[in-house]
Formats: sequence, structure tokens, C-alpha cells
Amino acid sequence: MEIVRKMNVPASFLYKTIIDSVLSDIHTQTGKKISEKQLKGFKYVKTFSKNSKATIRIEDITNNQSYQYRTTSNKNDFMVAYEMRPLTEDSCELRYTEKMESFGYMDRLHLVGQIR
Repeated sequence: MEIVRKMNVPASFLYKTIIDSVLSDIHTQTGKKISEKQLKGFKYVKTFSKNSKATIRIEDITNNQSYQYRTTSNKNDFMVAYEMRPLTEDSCELRYTEKMESFGYMDRLHLVGQIR
């Protein structure tokens, strides 16, 4: 899935908002305080519920331009990418992309049913 939207904020503001959220999530999940410079390649386990955990890996990060991460569990692999392109000083284009691969046979059947 891909969504492209014009945002009425500078690309730098949108990027900082996303990164601040990521750093907060890492701190909440791991207790570690890391910097933006340490994000690329960083992996941690996130607990979604009592019985649901996944490994999150920051795959790519480019200051004020892009952020990409992958969430992998025993059921699926989920990739999300944000790309920001300045349009004017006060606006940008956000391109949000997500891709999912399911590992279980029943999960794949369920996804096929959702697509149709």
C-alpha cells in the first residue's frame, strides 16, 4: 500500500515528529535512551499485548528525508517507509509505503480474502 499526501508543515518538522516518536517508543520498550544517530540498524523487541511480541529493526534513516523500519514476528514481516520531499518552505509531500508478508498458511489465505 502506498499513500501520498501534501502536508502543510515543513519536511524537517514532520521528520522530527516521526523520529521523536520512534525514540520515545524505544525508550518505553527497552529503557534505553539512544540518539537519532544510533537509529540505523538498531533492533529491539516490542510487546504489543500479553501474547504478542515482534522485533523492530530500523533499516534506513536520512535526516529530514526518510525513515524506514521492519517489524518481524512469528506470523509476518511488515515494512514501513516514510519519505518526505519539501514542496515549499512550509509544506512537503509525504510518501507512506507499507508491505507485509505473512508466514502462516491460514494468514496468507486470510490476506487473499481481504484483497478480493
